[in-house]
Amino acid sequence: MDYYLPNPHVALFVSPGMGHLIPLVALSKRLFSHHGFHSTIFVASSSTPTTTAQSQLLQSLQLPSAIHIVHLTPPDISAFVTNQTAIFSRISITVRESIPTLRDALAAMSPQPSVLIVEMFGTYAFPIAEELGIPKYVYIPTTAAFLALTVYVPTLHEEIEGEYVDMQEPVHIPSCKPIRAEDLVDPMMDRKNDQYDYYVYMGCKLPLADAIIINTWEDLEPRTLKALREDPILRRIMPLSVYPVGPIVMSAKQPCEQSRAECVAWLDEQPVESVIYVSLGSGGTLSEEQLNELALGLELSGKRFLWVVRPPSGKDGAFFTALGGVADEHDELSRYLPDGFLTRTLGVGFIVPLWAPQVEVLSHPSIGRFLSHCGWNSTLESMVNGVPMIAWPMYAEQKMNAAMLEEEVGVAVRTKELPTKRVVGREEIEKLVRVVMEKEGDAVRKKMKEVKESGLRAVGEGGSSRDWLSHVVEQWKIGYAEARQPR
Repeated sequence: MDYYLPNPHVALFVSPGMGHLIPLVALSKRLFSHHGFHSTIFVASSSTPTTTAQSQLLQSLQLPSAIHIVHLTPPDISAFVTNQTAIFSRISITVRESIPTLRDALAAMSPQPSVLIVEMFGTYAFPIAEELGIPKYVYIPTTAAFLALTVYVPTLHEEIEGEYVDMQEPVHIPSCKPIRAEDLVDPMMDRKNDQYDYYVYMGCKLPLADAIIINTWEDLEPRTLKALREDPILRRIMPLSVYPVGPIVMSAKQPCEQSRAECVAWLDEQPVESVIYVSLGSGGTLSEEQLNELALGLELSGKRFLWVVRPPSGKDGAFFTALGGVADEHDELSRYLPDGFLTRTLGVGFIVPLWAPQVEVLSHPSIGRFLSHCGWNSTLESMVNGVPMIAWPMYAEQKMNAAMLEEEVGVAVRTKELPTKRVVGREEIEKLVRVVMEKEGDAVRKKMKEVKESGLRAVGEGGSSRDWLSHVVEQWKIGYAEARQPR
C-alpha cells in the first residue's frame, strides 16, 4: 500500500555550533534530494558573536529553497553559567532554555511538520512533539559507539564508584569493544563537574525517542550496531529501532570566494596526493608550545602541507574555543608561528587563517593525507574522499573516534600519547607525517580506499543506508495516515 504525505515537511532542532548544524543541514539536503521533504532547522542560538569563519561556512552551505534555517532568540543563561562552566553544560543549558521559544515557533508553523528531528542535545524538545502529535526522532551525527556509550552511561553511573579516569580496566559496554578510560568522552572525565550530570541526563532521555537515525553505516560499525539491536541488556535500556543512514556529508560545490580561490589554486599546482591537509576543526586551538612544535614538525617532514591555523590558546592547556571562538582573522601569522617559518616553507606549505573550504579541499586530487581532530563530520569527509588520517583528538568524543579509526577500521595513525595529555614533539610529528605520506603508509591508504568504496555503496542505489532512510520516510508516512484514521 502506498502512503502519502500532502505536505512533506520536517522540523529539526539543533544546538549552537557549526559542528552541530552542518550534519542537520546535510541530512535535510538528503531528505529533499531523495524524498522531496522540505526542512525548517531551528537553531538554539548562543550569545557568542558569530565569527568570520562561521559566516563563511554558513555562506558555503548553498541551501536550496526547500531548507530554511531559523536562529532562535538567544536565551539569557547568565543565571546558570559562569566563566568556568564547561562547554557541554553550556550547550545543554542553552538548548534547555530555548524550549519555550521553540514551542512558539513550532506552533506557528503552517502546515504542521510531519516529524520533529533533534540532535542529541535536543531531547528537551520531546514534550513539544508529543503536544503536536508528531513523531520525535533523534539524529546522532556521530558513531554508533558513541550512542552505545551514551545510553549505557546511566547504568555505569549506578555500577561504578569513583572516577572513571582512575580505573585500571577499560569500561565495558555489553557486546561492544571496551573503551580505555583515557578515551572516554569529556563529560566522563570528572564526575563532580555538572557536565557529567547533563551527559547522564542525555543518556536517560535518548531512549524516549520514537527511533534513532545515525550517521554511520552497516559495514563500518557492524559489531556495535548488532549490539544496539540484539544485546538483551542494551535492548532493555533502549528498545528502539536504530537506522544507520550514513555517510551523509556536505557536497563539495561551494561558492568561489577569494580565500577559497587562492587555496584551491595552490592545490591545483601540486602533484597528486602530495599534500597533507592540517585542520583541527572549528573549535580546536593549540597551546603556543604545541602550535610551534606542529609547525616545526611539518617543516622537518619536508612534505607539502595546507594548514588551517588558529591563534594559540595560550599556556593554560585549553583545547576548545567556546562555540567557535572570536579570533581575529587579520592577526599576523608571524606573531604565533616560529621565527622564519613562513619564509622557510614558502612554496612547500600554504597557510590559511581560521577557515578553509574543507569539503572541497579533501576532494582535491592533490590532497593525500589529513591531520585531523577526528570530529565525525571531518572523519566522514575524509572517508568519502579516501584520504588516510593522522588522528589528533582534542575534545568531545574525538578520542573514541581516533581509537576506532586506528584499531578497528585501520585508516589512521595516532601519536604515542594523547595530544591532550602532553605536548607532541616535532620529531614525532615529522615521523607521523612521513609514515602516512611514504611507503610505510600503504596499508592505511589501501584500507581507506576500501572504506570509501564501502561508504559509497551504502548510500548508492540499493545500498543499506539509502534503504534505511527510505524505510524511515515510509514510517513517517504510515504514522501520518494512521493518525488521521477515524477512531
